[in-house]
Amino acid sequence: MKKNLLFLFVLLTFSNSLFSQEVNKHISYNSIYDYLDELANIQVIELCSVVKPYSRKLIYEKLHEAEGKTERLTKRQIKDLAFFLKDYNKEVIPNKRFKRRYDLFYYRDSLFQFTLNPILGYTYAQNETGYATQRWNGLEMNGQVGKNLGFYFSLRDNGYYNVLTTTNYLTQSPGANYKPYQGTNNARTDFDEARAGVSYGWKWGSISLIKDNFAWGNNYNGANIFSGRQPSFAYLSFKMKPSKWFEFNYIHGNLVSQVLDSSKTYGVGSGLRKSFFPKFLAANLFTFKPFKGLHVSLGNSIVYSDKYIQPMYLIPFMFFKSGDRTMSGAGSNALGENSQMFLDVSCRMIPKTHIYGSIFVDEVNVGKMFDKKNQTNLMSFKAGFRITNLIKNTAFTAEYTRTNPWVYAHPISTTTFASNNYNMGHYLGQNAQEIYMGLKIKPMRGLAIDFSYTQAIKGPVRDFTQINGINTVAGSNYMESIMWLRNTAALKAYYEIVNDVFIFGEGSYSDVSGLMSTTYSPSFYQGKTKTVSLGVNIGF
Repeated sequence: MKKNLLFLFVLLTFSNSLFSQEVNKHISYNSIYDYLDELANIQVIELCSVVKPYSRKLIYEKLHEAEGKTERLTKRQIKDLAFFLKDYNKEVIPNKRFKRRYDLFYYRDSLFQFTLNPILGYTYAQNETGYATQRWNGLEMNGQVGKNLGFYFSLRDNGYYNVLTTTNYLTQSPGANYKPYQGTNNARTDFDEARAGVSYGWKWGSISLIKDNFAWGNNYNGANIFSGRQPSFAYLSFKMKPSKWFEFNYIHGNLVSQVLDSSKTYGVGSGLRKSFFPKFLAANLFTFKPFKGLHVSLGNSIVYSDKYIQPMYLIPFMFFKSGDRTMSGAGSNALGENSQMFLDVSCRMIPKTHIYGSIFVDEVNVGKMFDKKNQTNLMSFKAGFRITNLIKNTAFTAEYTRTNPWVYAHPISTTTFASNNYNMGHYLGQNAQEIYMGLKIKPMRGLAIDFSYTQAIKGPVRDFTQINGINTVAGSNYMESIMWLRNTAALKAYYEIVNDVFIFGEGSYSDVSGLMSTTYSPSFYQGKTKTVSLGVNIGF
């Protein structure tokens, strides 16, 4: 195996076809992701939007593609294009002599490129229950060596007053590993997070080692395959695009089980050293493009634990569930690892319209699939559409998500579909549904105004039951009762002053009710609340 790895390294190093590298742009940078989606929906560019983050290289290629079609853009879109190129032109222009964005430090010569920028931000929110704040600060850098090696790193320290995101709260805000709370009421706490990656690219693909967030599945209000909400974890990424009609993505990640391994835990009190059971994720996604504007993606994943990294799961094209049966041994009735399958369809063949849908499959009972009384198919469905520029500089979105009972759950605590106890799938988890409608208006360069309505419902969540010593989900019904209900109407706006510098604000009315409202919502949002928030940020 070592010889094969050495051969691969030599091949990649000396191949004359190598010419590209990848540095990812974090999934929270909404303005560039939304702009590329807008261009794709009006058929100015072709975009595979099922996997995020996008690399800076990909973003530049799509912006450059739009440069040749400015006659099809509005005046505002042309100004946005010029604005973004101030940043992403750095990927290809071999000197500083162009209209470039502001950076704290930027260097480029014939071999080496390096950018360093600050990270600063503050938000303040207030309603009838009190107030909450968040501040963050740090540094981020990215660069490349030659045409093939790319790297990036960011470190940010975060401080909170009144924490609004935990493993229990049903929110799309990113998860965090908080330090112990300070105080009892409206507790103060903080956490720091490092994200980084190094990649090696060639003409038709790349291989990367990354610690970052990622999302799989087309959506405008939270993916139901991989949402990217959990704290970032380290993973190996392999991508290839050998033809115009096919793309492939693979990851192998080191999850955090937070299940204590008592045999490896030692010490007492403040000197206690905790050791968790190992936990890993392998996932792949095959994307086919039979027609221009139509993308069909199929993939599968597996969460495995209690063993070291398994070579079989390092095979990118593996069907992991079948491999798990091999690992479990012949004739074994033991419960195997936690495997999943998924399908995503994205259609932009109708002008100005994006129609999409995704299915996440935890388990399927084929014999009862069409039985109306059957509720044991462990699936999550998402479907929606966005109409862009039917009225100039606007976009209307409607999206529906339904997740059946037991989806994302597992009877073995070390193989749940989670990292740091944050579900990696849809933020509402199992036995839930969501209706989302939004209207986005972009009246001028850098300014976006978003009106939205969201209804989110959560049903009962039960533990796996035992029948004859076997874990089962038989008899679990979808939404037998409503345990948590949230209706939210919101008006959001942001303005990107210069590249990566934003001011933003939001006003919302929210009504949260149900027996589990204190479990799934922080006290800040319980009951009927009118919340106003303001903020500013530099970098991500």
